[in-house]
Amino acid sequence: MAAADGDADRRPLLVALRPLGVGDLLTGVPALRGLAAAFPEHRRVLAAPAYLGRLAALSGAVDSVHHVEALRPLPEALHGADVAVDLHGRGPASHRILLAASPERLLAFERHDIPCSEGFPPWWPGEHEVRRWCRMLRGHGVPCDETDLHVRPPYEPAVAEWDGATLIHPGAAARARRWPPDRFGAVAAGERSKGRTVVVTGSAGERGIAMEVAATAGLPAEAVLAGRLDLAQLASLVAQVGRVVCGDTGVAHLATSCRTPSVVLFGPVPPSEWGPPPNPRHIALWKGVRGDPHGRAPDAGLLRIGVDEVFSALSDLDRFSPVPAGPVPAGPVPTGPVPTGQVPPRMCSEGSPAPR
Repeated sequence: MAAADGDADRRPLLVALRPLGVGDLLTGVPALRGLAAAFPEHRRVLAAPAYLGRLAALSGAVDSVHHVEALRPLPEALHGADVAVDLHGRGPASHRILLAASPERLLAFERHDIPCSEGFPPWWPGEHEVRRWCRMLRGHGVPCDETDLHVRPPYEPAVAEWDGATLIHPGAAARARRWPPDRFGAVAAGERSKGRTVVVTGSAGERGIAMEVAATAGLPAEAVLAGRLDLAQLASLVAQVGRVVCGDTGVAHLATSCRTPSVVLFGPVPPSEWGPPPNPRHIALWKGVRGDPHGRAPDAGLLRIGVDEVFSALSDLDRFSPVPAGPVPAGPVPTGPVPTGQVPPRMCSEGSPAPR
C-alpha cells in the first residue's frame, strides 16, 4: 500500500481520518472509494490503527494507512494535506485535530463551534453509518455510492478446511452486544445436527467465550479459532465459509463486505443505523428496543431474540451459495476527477470566519 517511488510521494496529500475499528472501516469503504474517484491524482492516506492496513488495502481506495489513535494529534507526516476528511464523527474534537494539521481544505460536518464549517452538511442523528458519510461527501460535491461496500479477501489455504462451514462469532467489544454463549452453543449444535461443519471465532480475549460455545455444541477444540487468526486471516475465513452467525460487531460487516450469508443479532443499537443493506443474504434480527450501547450486561432487547428465531433465519439462508473467494476486490474502483468546481478550494482553520 505504501507509495512505490519518490514521484508518488510528491502527489498532493489527502488524509481521511477514521481511527476506529473493523466495522467502522468497512462501513466507510463507499466513502473512501468516493474520495478515490474524486481525487485520483492525490496520495490518499487513511489515518487509522495500523492493524487495519491489509483490510484497508482490499478497498482499493487508499494508498497507505498511517497509524493514529483516536482523538490524538496527527503525526507531522500528515500535516499540510491538500484535503483532510473527517470520517471520525460529528466533531468538534476530530475537526480540531485535522485543522491543527493545517490542511488546505476540510471536508466534514457542520459545527457551530467551528466557524469555517458553516454551510457544511449537517449531522443527522439516527442515520445509517454508511449513508451518513456518503451524504456528507455529496454535500461537498464528491459523488459516493453507498452500495459500493464489497471487498474480497484472497483465498487463504490456511483456513481451507472451513470452506462452506457455519461460522459462529459470539464476542463483541461491548457486553451489551453479546448474546449469551449458551444460546450461540445451541445454534452451533443445531447446525452440526444438520451435518454442517461449525467453526467458532473471536479475539484472544474472547477465547473463553468461544470455548464455552464449543463445549455446549460438542465441538472439538480444533474448531475454536479464537485468538489464532490475524485480521487478514479472519477476513479470508469469513469469505470462505458458507454462513455467519454473530452479533452487531466487525465480523457482521465482514460478512456483508464478502457477500457471505449472515444472521446478525442486534441490540441495543438498531440495524437501521449499523445493519447490513437490504439483501436477502443478510438477515438482521432486532426486537425494536433501544438500550445502552455501553451497558455492562447483555441488552434486554438482544436477550429477547430466541434460538428458534436464529434457526428460522438460518433456514432462510439455505438457498444461497457462498461467493467464491478471489484475490481482487469485488468490482473496480471508479476513477476520474470530480467536474471542475464541485469541490472548491477552501482555506479552513478553527479561527477562520464562516465562508460567504
